[in-house]
Amino acid sequence: MRVLLDTNVILNVLLNRAPWVKAASAIWQAVDDDSLTAYIVSCTLTNIDYIARRLTNSERAHTAVKLCLDTFEICTVEQRTLIAATALAGHDFEDNVQIACAMLYGLDAIITRDTSGFQAAAMPVLTPDEFLKAHMLNNG
Repeated sequence: MRVLLDTNVILNVLLNRAPWVKAASAIWQAVDDDSLTAYIVSCTLTNIDYIARRLTNSERAHTAVKLCLDTFEICTVEQRTLIAATALAGHDFEDNVQIACAMLYGLDAIITRDTSGFQAAAMPVLTPDEFLKAHMLNNG
């Protein structure tokens, strides 16, 4: 299965954000175990760097970005992605860009902590807990 991970799922692991870290870590572990292929949008990396730098320091932010590059596949954002995103009905452009990436890359689902911004998605949009229950049985 190939899924898109929203920025908040990645940050839950990198910043050890309770109570969400447990389910997000189980998904990350599935990627590490090669039982799941996860993608992130290229602009997610700039968001992670910015947030991690503000909450920690530049060195930890750089390490977080490198870890993501080593772990996840990257959906690039090109003009066609942005055009597709502008055609979607959702009101949050960042979420629409992620939906457009998932569509253009033919991904099976989007995993996010906040599903409300992904109403325009043509594929299933699940929270980490929902994904684990539906596809991996438990989160450990």
